[in-house]
Amino acid sequence: MTHHHTIARIAVIILGIVLICFGLYHFLNPENLVGYVPAFMPGGQLWVYITGAAFILAGIAFILHKQVNIAGYLLALLLVIFVLTIHLPNYLNSGSPEMRQVAFVNLLKDTALAAFALYLASNARNLEG
Repeated sequence: MTHHHTIARIAVIILGIVLICFGLYHFLNPENLVGYVPAFMPGGQLWVYITGAAFILAGIAFILHKQVNIAGYLLALLLVIFVLTIHLPNYLNSGSPEMRQVAFVNLLKDTALAAFALYLASNARNLEG
């Protein structure tokens, strides 16, 4: 295993752990997240649980290095949907500077995570041992 490959696997495992933590948070504290579900989407808290499950499954796929390409593409799609339907509207419509800043940071975070997920998906075969 090359040095480059080892570093790449560590980065992917760290992302997987972070995603699992995000997913668990969705299940343990759904009341803190239900307010982020866009009003035009029926189901409220159900979407929090679906998102949590998606994060956990993507994290497991990345850690086990199974179905990384599909997990990466689906995760990127989910995160871009968050950017466009949650973070960008919150940024544009926020009344307070603090909430606008939080929305902007979340927009940047999810955009960066989506880019990393796309990179993983497109290079899944190159990262195999």
